[in-house]
Amino acid sequence: MSDAFGTIIFEKEGSVAHLALNRPDRLNAYSVAMRDDFAEALHAVAEDEEIGALLITGKGRAFCAGADLSEFGSAPSQAIARNARWQRDVWGQLIGLDKPIVVAVHGYCIGSGVEILLLGDLRIAASDTVFAMPEVQLGMIPAAGGSQTLPANVGPAIALDLLYTGRRFGAAEALAYGMVSRVVEPESLASMAGDIANQLSELPRRFTSGLKRAWSEGFEMPLDAGLALETRMAAGAIG
Repeated sequence: MSDAFGTIIFEKEGSVAHLALNRPDRLNAYSVAMRDDFAEALHAVAEDEEIGALLITGKGRAFCAGADLSEFGSAPSQAIARNARWQRDVWGQLIGLDKPIVVAVHGYCIGSGVEILLLGDLRIAASDTVFAMPEVQLGMIPAAGGSQTLPANVGPAIALDLLYTGRRFGAAEALAYGMVSRVVEPESLASMAGDIANQLSELPRRFTSGLKRAWSEGFEMPLDAGLALETRMAAGAIG
């Protein structure tokens, strides 16, 4: 299955789909080609009823070092380059996937890497991970959800600090901010992430998809509406 893609490795291991960013010579910088491969793989995950969970990782020394800025030089303007980059709605696919998403990061998790991470459900970081959102410092605004998902996870004060300054920070700080739920030693990252993805994939789909919908849709609702949605999801899962 992985032979179909040039920038990712995509494998189905039992009921887990494993998508690994695979441009190690570029620290898995997110390119237009990677966007297209990512979109195709996510479509396959959504359509395959045998898949119960998705695991996203990165090959080499980094999870993702951000957008491939070398591609900007071949476009007439930065605006045209960014429009081309986001013509396929990978971020919407991640948001709309009704299966648990486990994201395991290491090395560098910068820009687009952070945005992919924050669209995951369970997020694990190796203790050596370096995070940053440098877009504003590079003369851009985050265009893959970072301006929304970062404040939703860490709160507006910390989010604006990170977005305006673009400063780098480590895994312990990311854990304290709520960007990740677990920090492990680098040598334990793959096994822990794989074990969690396997556990989630074995849960009944009606429960995992119902919980994900109750959380994602109810998050912004008033409490009474969110509780009503939870009740409907729970009744539907039992039925």
